This record gives sequence, structure tokens and C-alpha cells, in this order.
Amino acid sequence: MVEIKGLSKTFRGGFRALDNVSLRFAQGEMVALIGASGSGKSTLLRHISGLMAADNSGGAISIDGQSVQKDGVVDRNIRAVRANVGFVFQQFNLVGRLPVLTNVLTGGLSRMPLWRSCFKLFTAEEKALGLEALARVGISDHAYKRASALSGGQQQRAAIARTIVQKARVVLADEPIASLDPESARRVMQTLADVNQRDGSTVLVSLHQVDVAMRFCPRTVALHKGRVVYDGPSSALTEPMLRELYGSEAEDILGGSNTLTRPAVDLTTPFDSVPALAAAA
Repeated sequence: MVEIKGLSKTFRGGFRALDNVSLRFAQGEMVALIGASGSGKSTLLRHISGLMAADNSGGAISIDGQSVQKDGVVDRNIRAVRANVGFVFQQFNLVGRLPVLTNVLTGGLSRMPLWRSCFKLFTAEEKALGLEALARVGISDHAYKRASALSGGQQQRAAIARTIVQKARVVLADEPIASLDPESARRVMQTLADVNQRDGSTVLVSLHQVDVAMRFCPRTVALHKGRVVYDGPSSALTEPMLRELYGSEAEDILGGSNTLTRPAVDLTTPFDSVPALAAAA
């Protein structure tokens, strides 16, 4: 579904944010990208979506066989590719003065005529789809409120609802729980897991917290200084392994607590039905 070959990115001053990264993500996977600040997680997601061009060093990215970029040039048909790629940003990227429902319905703009999208003229069927998406993420009662009136966790779930309306086959979530309280973070991650399971979307989510990755994502890719240092089952991650990989930076993703002793959640089971983990969150 998503294929990355030999991708590198160097910023001004010589900082290498990505260093020869090669990865493949199959359709329907839910994968965590973990790493300390500056490890390259956000940069990688922006390259996958075509928001940023890589170095001209032979690297390439494709989604479902369609080119996103190659040799440092974003493909000319990137808009068609992005129609199937939803992006959930850390800071929500909602228009605060507009109703929540309108924000969510923008996920379907790629399928609308330009004249209707300019005037925000949505059909009854489109509005019903938006309300259904809001119901799925648990905030349908806020549909007609201004987006700015919602809490951070609610705004993030509205952003996920937007990807549901978009019918995104790939969902990229860049630190979606970084600024949220534990309960809101749990709800957001459970919502992403629901999108992954119910819609079959490939979900790639960047995280600082390794315990969250273990709890929700069967596979984890660990980045360190722009390189892939681990790619495998989340259940195989251990604290000694992470300390060996990251050294002093390990505390940034371990959080200073013994999080790796918690059992992983079966994602087919509602999170609230696992008392110990619900209490821990």
C-alpha cells in the first residue's frame, strides 16, 4: 500500500532528518512510528503525503502503486494521490469559526464540483455522511458548534471524522495525542484503531510514548537520527532494547516509568472493558 525506497532529507545547515529510509506498509496495517524529538517521524509523514520533497538522491515513495515523489520531485498528479490520504495534524487544522460539521465535510471536497466546494454547498447525503462520521467518533452532539468551542480531544476526533468522510485509504497521524490529557489521548487512539479495523485503512501514527504504541499498534517502526533502528512487532519492544537504541534519549519515549510491563490490548475488545488499562489511561 505504501512503499518508501532509499528516502533521504537534508535541511539547510546539513541536518540529515531522514537517512536512506526504506519501508513498506501493507493495506490495513496500524503502525506506530516512535522516536525522540528530532528523530524524523513528522518529516517522514510529510514526505509520504507529498507535502515535502526529499533529496535528489534516488529515493521514491508510492501509495497503492501511484507515485508520490521520486528523485526529489513531487509527482505532478499528487492531488489525485492525496485524495486517498488523510492527514491528522497535532494542532488539529480545523477552521475554528466554522461549524464542526462543515470542517468534517471538507474531507469530501476532492469529490465535489469546484463551484459547490467554493460556496460550501453540501447535499443532504453528504451532510448525513458527515453526521455519521461524527457519531462514529462520539461527538455528533457537537456537529453545529463552532470548532473552536470544542476541547482539544474533541477537535482531534473531528479531524479523524474528516478522514472518514474523505474515505481515506491511508491515514497519517502526526503526534495526534501530544497535547492531550490521558483520557482524551485514549479516545483519540481508540478512534484511529476503529478507522483501521472497520474501514481497513492503513494507519501510520507517530508517537513519543512507546506504551501507547504497544497498546494500539501491532507493528512499530523506531527512528533515531533519521534512520530506522527497529521495525517489528510492538510486543517485542523492551526497555533494555530501547535504552540501547536511544541511549540518554530513551527517557523521552519511556516517560521515566516502567510502561513496558503492561499487557497489550486486544484491539477487537473495547478498551473500556479492560479495567486495568482503562484505569492506567
